[in-house]
Amino acid sequence: MDVTLANFEAEVLQASREKPVLVDFWAPWCGPCRSLTPILEKLERDYGGAFKLVKVNVDENQQLAAHFQARSIPLVVAILDGRPVDQFNGALPEGQVRAFIDRLLPLPHEQEHQQAMAAMQAGDIATAEKHLRAALVLDAAYDPARMDYVELLLTTGRPEDAKAQFALLTPQAKAEPHYANLETALNAVEQAQDSPEETELIARIQQNPADLQARLDLANKRIARRAWAGAMDELLEIVQRDRGFQEEIGRKTLIAVFDMASAQPELVSQYRRKLSTVLF
Repeated sequence: MDVTLANFEAEVLQASREKPVLVDFWAPWCGPCRSLTPILEKLERDYGGAFKLVKVNVDENQQLAAHFQARSIPLVVAILDGRPVDQFNGALPEGQVRAFIDRLLPLPHEQEHQQAMAAMQAGDIATAEKHLRAALVLDAAYDPARMDYVELLLTTGRPEDAKAQFALLTPQAKAEPHYANLETALNAVEQAQDSPEETELIARIQQNPADLQARLDLANKRIARRAWAGAMDELLEIVQRDRGFQEEIGRKTLIAVFDMASAQPELVSQYRRKLSTVLF
């Protein structure tokens, strides 16, 4: 399709948040453009909508041409997530154009992961799990998908399965903040299995509000049954009373709970603000 300055934001920048957009800068008098454009149009059909092709006539859209420094045409600029990420000049053969496009597209396991996250945001846990499993079948070493799978298993009450998946993460995953949050959450659930019952812990806290171990055990119990607000109340109290308790276990566990409770963004946002108030 042809785009101008008037519809560039909608048809290119916004559209590029869903898939890569190739912007073909051309002019009617440009001979190489007449060779390249049919190749681009053919590949758009071949790829079945995996990317979007738009055309900009530089004679009619000089402001856009100047912005992208289209001094020599044809110029093809790849836009992804609202910004230029790659480009090429000249009428390349189909094989080179295809290689250019392939670099922009997610790999199959990345596509499955993206679909899983979309399903998760839509609240479709079953579909999200299906896509996460598929991503890991395609690439068992793809840590981002496995970490999200561990989180899904935790939030759906399957801690043993989550622990088994966590053990399959590669050593490189340890450098990711998500890894530390998951480890904290798994430890919380494991600790909950060996701690006293909630009623006993509540009684201990009533007798001694400064019993931070009882508060931590109670928070872990509530994490295990996904009672997020109650768990965060106890963790926040630990941070308020002694931020350094057990190497800042209150703050670290609270941040892990933020991830686990991400399906309740308003609740998480509320407690993030409370934590910021306590810390700063």
